[in-house]
Amino acid sequence: MPTHSQIHIIDKLMRWSIASLIPRLSIPLMVALASISATSARADMILLMFEEPGCVWCARWTEDVGGEYPITPEGMAAPLVRIDLRDQPPEGVTLVSPARYSPTFVVVENGIELGRIEGYPGEDFFWGLLGRILERATPES
Repeated sequence: MPTHSQIHIIDKLMRWSIASLIPRLSIPLMVALASISATSARADMILLMFEEPGCVWCARWTEDVGGEYPITPEGMAAPLVRIDLRDQPPEGVTLVSPARYSPTFVVVENGIELGRIEGYPGEDFFWGLLGRILERATPES
């Protein structure tokens, strides 16, 4: 039975980077996340993100929040739909007024706007403002 020194073990661990583990974990992780979001997501509520190419604040939101948003309770309750600022909202969606600034985040339930966040005020403020809008949502039956 070979004896491993601490240096040998540390060297082995260093070679097992997170990047090398991701391919092994990604399929089971994706299956688990899909099943969680399928049971938790409300098909009648979405978060529209109106953005435009070159928008620095859109990029900042994507960097700060975008990666984690789909796996948060908020992201499961209101899945994100990205829309170019110049495009019309999806069919069946009624907005109080057109989005004029990028980014503009609009929570829509059953096709009706519940509330919006114009601009990106930073991660901490974003979550608080989004939480207030989501509180107005109709409770699930």
